[in-house]
Amino acid sequence: MNHPDGNIKLLVLLGISVMLLLFVSFLLVFISTQRRKYQYQKNLQRLREAQQDLLIEAAVRSEESERSRIAEALHDEMGALLFSAKLHFQNIRLNENDPGNWPLFRKGQEMLDEAIRKIRGISHNLHSSILQEFGLFEAIKHFLRTSVDEHLMETGTSLECQYTPASKEDAVSVYRMVQELVNNILKHAHARKLHISCVNNGGVLVITLFHNGAGLTQEQFEELKFKQESMGFKIIQNRLILLKGKLFFSIRPDGCYIDLYLPQTL
Repeated sequence: MNHPDGNIKLLVLLGISVMLLLFVSFLLVFISTQRRKYQYQKNLQRLREAQQDLLIEAAVRSEESERSRIAEALHDEMGALLFSAKLHFQNIRLNENDPGNWPLFRKGQEMLDEAIRKIRGISHNLHSSILQEFGLFEAIKHFLRTSVDEHLMETGTSLECQYTPASKEDAVSVYRMVQELVNNILKHAHARKLHISCVNNGGVLVITLFHNGAGLTQEQFEELKFKQESMGFKIIQNRLILLKGKLFFSIRPDGCYIDLYLPQTL
């Protein structure tokens, strides 16, 4: 005959076991649900980032296509028109009895020559053909030579690094960012010296722009890139997102630095 106390203990143990089993089951279901929820949020975030990258890439491609169109129009139409005007100038025979016409004539020729050079320089800077032919760093050197007046600013480069972009578009994006940064220095920094260098650092290419003018801190850059009038910084930010790169501004005792960090394709 079974003892009543033994049956009660058995029932209590059985009840505790069932409760523990239910608790463990509930805990496992909760953990599984949280994991699925976390994975869903993670996948959703990846999808949003992918969509953002696609939108930015489409905008960048559209911008580059428009640059090429304008460059070809400048080169083919405006360049040809100005050169034709120059030929007409050369065939003019001025009245020698009015010597005051000759300085005006020569000045007109000089202005036409300068306009042709400017149009050619703008066309080259807008078009990325030189980058595709000679590579990123040669394109940057050419841009400095053609865009910066050596009498106004001393420029130099140390660009002997290796850089393997994932695509031609990536190389163009790096070139455009450097262009925009140099243009900002020319417009706002009032610098007398500009030097662009690079270094390979653990799978990351670092391009550094140094100048001795008025520079920005990182905090100022973070504020400016969200302002409506800072379109150039917005364009740079979009390209940084596509390249997974970073940009840092700093002011040091010897001058101002802009460091562009770009992951390399190995």
